[in-house]
Amino acid sequence: MTVTKNSILILDFGSQVTQLIARRVREAGVYCEISPFNQALEAFERMQPAALIFSGGPASVVEDGSPRAPQEIVESGLPILAICYGQQTLCTQLGGAVEGGHHREFGNADIEIHKQSPLFDGIWEVGKKYTVWMSHGDRVTRLPEGFEVVATSPNAPCAIAVDEERKLYTTMFHPEVVHTPDGAKLLANFVHGIAKIEGDWTMAAYREQAIAIIREQVGDKKVICGLSGGVDSSVAALLIHEAIGDQLTCILVDHGLMRMNEAEEVVSMFREHYNIPLVHVDASDMFIGALEGEADPEVKRKTIGKLFIDVFEEEANKLGGADFLAQGTLYPDVIESVSFTGGPSVTIKSHHNVGGLPERMNMGLVEPLRELFKDEVRLLGQELGLPEWFVGRHPFPGPGLAIRCPGGISREKLDILRQADAIYLDEIRKAGLYDEIWQAFAVLLPVQTVGVMGDGRTYEFVCALRAVTSVDGMTADFYPYDMKFLGRAATRIINEVRGINRVVYDVTSKPPGTIEWE
Repeated sequence: MTVTKNSILILDFGSQVTQLIARRVREAGVYCEISPFNQALEAFERMQPAALIFSGGPASVVEDGSPRAPQEIVESGLPILAICYGQQTLCTQLGGAVEGGHHREFGNADIEIHKQSPLFDGIWEVGKKYTVWMSHGDRVTRLPEGFEVVATSPNAPCAIAVDEERKLYTTMFHPEVVHTPDGAKLLANFVHGIAKIEGDWTMAAYREQAIAIIREQVGDKKVICGLSGGVDSSVAALLIHEAIGDQLTCILVDHGLMRMNEAEEVVSMFREHYNIPLVHVDASDMFIGALEGEADPEVKRKTIGKLFIDVFEEEANKLGGADFLAQGTLYPDVIESVSFTGGPSVTIKSHHNVGGLPERMNMGLVEPLRELFKDEVRLLGQELGLPEWFVGRHPFPGPGLAIRCPGGISREKLDILRQADAIYLDEIRKAGLYDEIWQAFAVLLPVQTVGVMGDGRTYEFVCALRAVTSVDGMTADFYPYDMKFLGRAATRIINEVRGINRVVYDVTSKPPGTIEWE
């Protein structure tokens, strides 16, 4: 679904932070999509974008077979911003030269501005130095005809090189990351000042256009929507219900992997407050039976995805059939799974929502959130009138507690984990920290340790607590609790949950796509 003609196409050359480019562009109020470089021409013809951005990537331009942009895109005449690897391939494809073997530059670096450019108009001044984030080994050694250098760093003689006449702008550094303090402003300058795109992409506009597209896609046919208990599927259900009313039936599959009292809360909200047709299915025996003893997280995900489909198919038959299955698939879900469909990025994980449906189901997919990031879904939820307490809930994955219970799964371990998780979240709320944290949860590690409780010896599980800060769910850093809070939470868990005798806190930061514990 292309929301507006005033859009930007981002060519992905495999950078793990390509998603952040999209976030910055959308923060500027402009719709954009990411396409793998080897699928970009199709996306270009479909979207008819107003401008293009080339991402970074792990490959070396000097190697045979390294990624290139479609030449039709390079020569399209549209404004282009090319970042890091994107700079190198754009310059190469336009007749410049790139060499490897020079001093590498990773991390903070200072660039010096030698000439003014619309790219950093109102941000940086000529003759001054500014901190940016570099990540490169190769460098451009000969610029294409028409380009000039406007900024340098000690190890990047073409830190910023531009062809103002053709509106081609290149940076050796990454403006999309927070380590480049003025990077978001630079991207906004490209979007608004150079590409002349107005920042008119809003959730209100998305809502109206999404409703129109759903109505066109569905017509007078029936849709079933799988509710997981989380924000994503709930927002998708409300949006679809607004579009087609009682043609939609929601199915809440309680797979035995949900948080404490979660199924009851969802049933109450949808039936009593929104009057949306809802079928509540207790399929916990089926799911836990299929997962019991399974340790591989990918197998867990795929097993859960398959069983979800089986249950939906059975329930749809009971309802007299359905023509469409609705899912709360988000853009990060699609991005994380992109290499399964031939994209350049390293696969982070498969996603239970991505990959289509079995042919036997003969159902179409309705995925109205497929182009939104997590924080955008929250905004859409607010636009649709979901209560703040629900919109602000921490993300909960479709596979539920299955991926927060590393190693083999059993009912006993799930019950232990569910209790520990509920206590942990209760302590977070009591401390007034819930809204400061993007996601917090307990993990039951596949480790048992000897402990002493009172005068007795115990041999029980270790519980790990995780809390991260994030904006879009693509990258995360651990939340810096004080030790008094951790002490209170750990003491309650050990005292109140039989089966846990030790609690640890995870203080690792996470790169894109790996916020969950697997």
